[in-house]
Amino acid sequence: MKKQFSFLILSFLAIQITIAQQLKTPSEFLGYELGSQFSRHADVVDYFSHVAENSPMVQYHNYGKTNERRPLTYAIISSEENLANLEQIRADHLKNAGIGNGSGASDIAIVWLSYNVHGNEASSTEASMKTLYNLITEKQDWLKNTVVIIDPCINPDGRDRYANWYNQVKAEPYNISQEAAEHHEPWPGGRPNHYLFDLNRDWAWATQVETQQRLKVYNLWLPHVHVDFHEQGINEPYYFAPAAEPFHEIITPFQRDFQTRIGKNHAKYFDKEGWLYFTGERFDLLYPSYGDTYPTYMGSIGMTYEQAGHGRAGLGIQTDEASVLTLKDRLEHHFTTGISTVEVASKNAGELNKEFQNYFSDSDFNYKSYALKGNPDRIKSLTELLDRHKIKYSYGNSDRVSGYNYNQNGNGNLNTDENTLIVSTDQPKGKMVKVLFEPKTKLADSLTYDITAWSLPYAYGLDAVASNRSIQGNAKPESSDVQNTADPEGAGYITKWNSMQDATFLAQLIKTGIKVRFSEVPFESNGQKFAPGSLVITKSDNQDVLNFDNTLIEIANAYQRQLLTAETSFAGSGPDFGSSEIKIINEQKVGLLRGNEVSSLNFGEVWYFFEQELNYPVTPLGTDYLKRVDLDEFDVLIMPSGWYSEWLDEEMEKKITSWVKSGGKLIAIGNAVGSFAGKNGFGIKENKQTQKDSTAAKPNLTPYAQRERESIKNLITGSIIKTNVDNTHPMAFGYDKNYFTLKLSSDSYSLLSDGYNVAYIKNPEVVSGFAGSEAVKKLNNSLVFGEVPMGQGSVIYMVDNPLFRAFWENGKLFFVNAIFFANNSVADL
Repeated sequence: MKKQFSFLILSFLAIQITIAQQLKTPSEFLGYELGSQFSRHADVVDYFSHVAENSPMVQYHNYGKTNERRPLTYAIISSEENLANLEQIRADHLKNAGIGNGSGASDIAIVWLSYNVHGNEASSTEASMKTLYNLITEKQDWLKNTVVIIDPCINPDGRDRYANWYNQVKAEPYNISQEAAEHHEPWPGGRPNHYLFDLNRDWAWATQVETQQRLKVYNLWLPHVHVDFHEQGINEPYYFAPAAEPFHEIITPFQRDFQTRIGKNHAKYFDKEGWLYFTGERFDLLYPSYGDTYPTYMGSIGMTYEQAGHGRAGLGIQTDEASVLTLKDRLEHHFTTGISTVEVASKNAGELNKEFQNYFSDSDFNYKSYALKGNPDRIKSLTELLDRHKIKYSYGNSDRVSGYNYNQNGNGNLNTDENTLIVSTDQPKGKMVKVLFEPKTKLADSLTYDITAWSLPYAYGLDAVASNRSIQGNAKPESSDVQNTADPEGAGYITKWNSMQDATFLAQLIKTGIKVRFSEVPFESNGQKFAPGSLVITKSDNQDVLNFDNTLIEIANAYQRQLLTAETSFAGSGPDFGSSEIKIINEQKVGLLRGNEVSSLNFGEVWYFFEQELNYPVTPLGTDYLKRVDLDEFDVLIMPSGWYSEWLDEEMEKKITSWVKSGGKLIAIGNAVGSFAGKNGFGIKENKQTQKDSTAAKPNLTPYAQRERESIKNLITGSIIKTNVDNTHPMAFGYDKNYFTLKLSSDSYSLLSDGYNVAYIKNPEVVSGFAGSEAVKKLNNSLVFGEVPMGQGSVIYMVDNPLFRAFWENGKLFFVNAIFFANNSVADL
């Protein structure tokens, strides 16, 4: 028996030695010293696969693909015993959060390390490979009570865009001069994903395919600790926890304290090596869609780590302090904080589990339920978002709910019914519910890193009340699918217009070749009343469409749009179908500017909107060759937010003006509006406050230490402001008399005198978020959305971005209306 036992031990040791011999370091596997090159994403995936194949302490999984078909992956690292019992560990951990039946008794710490969310902050993916290898070869003791999850690259498309460019242009050896070409990325840079979205601001809104797929895995684990690895400017050293104020009020004292403890552990290692760092500055914990705040609101110790470098640093660069910052330095710093994080979690696994359970059991909030009512399509869109986050909801009864009324910006009531959405804080993720739905975010400090308002009832354009009582809801009411039937004997069909689902239906009809009209005024048909914007699809317009009725019905059923059969073109009231008030919708050919002058983020928002939401073709046009483009090929030209002062020279301005006057439609968004301010014929000018004494120079008596805080008087950091709407204008069809806009800057333009003020601010009413006192004054009588006719065409100004980060759902129909409805007096021939 002893001989057999000894044989088994020897066999086990032999296997372990064989595995150790087969397992390669990152440098051995890649064929170059780690940090001497930027690794392609495929090589990183291959290395993680190699380690998983040769170590019993690693599992490696795919969780999806990017838009450019690169794999999204994660590794689970722990002891062999833990990996054999992994599903039970996971289930027990979630029970601590109240998810699942029974109570979980776990003393295992769960740590999730996320690398390279910004593609050109590329040192962290290199560090992930060293971290993986080090954990299983030198830190096995920590893995006895810790499960570490590594996502080596959240943004593979952006990383490869950067790494491939850098590998093409770098000098040999690399050039440390800041002026060298390898330190100047071309537009749009590697930071964003394929659609040029900032994935670090998409965690809560989950608009991008990377985020949507990652959340499926993240919500299966809800780690105790989550780290998001970043890079910052080349002259900064290293930033780690604790974070800066403001902290959201739901963040617990333990969460605050534990990130400080982790930071002090990092400091121990950095001090030993003589590496500089800073803490408690700049990066706050407020906006819920970051890679540190979202996990924090889900019970984690969520943290951002920022290493000097960014896309500018390359393999090495000389900083302003005359030192040379190398990729090897950067990955070593990220490796150190990653390992240090696992160490602290392992040493405090029991406390992490206890406090994690406390986080989810403590949810005594002022507002206990949120009742939302309105457009069914928007309600459905909101529930789809809640489903992504595994947030529970129900539906109401016939009731009258009192509380904070969002539309009234104060106390009020809401009559609920079976279609009213009820979202309660009395659930495991109740704190996230509070964060996403609260009417006004409490700000301990007005100096923040991002927007300060995002409340979902405003974002989705719903009537809502926040109630201080717990509302018991019901299961979703039964509903049957829309099943339209063809009626070839009728004059045509009519359908409503008030949601993005209606817009995607219209886009599909146009692409199919079905001609559609819209009404500019209310009318009645078959005893039913229709609002302006309603779509009218006539047999007369579509006589050349093969199987018109059946094709239309098939599309309407696929898009679940209810059609009313119009027996006759003769209206019960209002215009008949042949009236000039029932206008044909042209098949708009849309051009979209891209290039150095254009905000890559806003270009990405528009590009994504057309391709992934509206599903309608758009043609990107480079600003570097637009002078050679025949604009007559396009009906609409979109100028995303950007900096066009030098690009919009006399020749370009003349070209655009001539095209607009000939019937073109120019849509300027955000900063692009300012490019036309004060120019003859464009009808837009800046809204300036009158000064009592503009000639007298005032001395600056602001203390130097208060300069930043004093400046915020003139800033608006993403606040929600109530606007007036002229909903008789085609650009506002589908809207009520008011619209809540997300204002991202203090830019202000006067009300139009030679155009149409479609949405505007008369007396600013800030309903949520921070807006500086001086900035608010400038918003008196200011434009939000408007149209200025110019010859046969028009210029449409969108001072506020209606497509911001693809999550401001209530603004999207304004944009669609601008494309298809505004200035649609002449049909294309």
